[in-house]
Amino acid sequence: MKKNTQGFTLIELMIVVAIIAIIAAIAIPNLLRSRMQSNESAAVGNLRTIVGSQTAYHAANYAYTADFADLTGATPPFLDGDWAVAKSGYNFVLGGDTENFSANANAVTYGTTGSKGFFTDSSGVIRYAAGADAAATDTPIGQ
Repeated sequence: MKKNTQGFTLIELMIVVAIIAIIAAIAIPNLLRSRMQSNESAAVGNLRTIVGSQTAYHAANYAYTADFADLTGATPPFLDGDWAVAKSGYNFVLGGDTENFSANANAVTYGTTGSKGFFTDSSGVIRYAAGADAAATDTPIGQ
């Protein structure tokens, strides 16, 4: 009698599942780290956009603003989009007065959506703090 040998044995299937689990264990942390770095790059880019829009607003109105509505509601707008919601894992906060503005990019969840908080003001220098909201006294990026 000839035995039917089609299909996979349980051992073969368990080996394949184990290999897939090992590959996933290696790949997932790298994926999450890459995602956080991407979010941080987007946050820095958005802060540069805010500095540019504040500069244009100041040139037109001889003052800075501490409200995103002034930047987005102008005709034509100095800044597009809804800045009240998180963008790429970061919340953006605008502050200051007519002489100086400040803008923060704070991670929604430090360690998950981003590992750094970012800060800028009318000087245009972007500063960061690891694992916390950044302030004017923190280290500039690139140093």
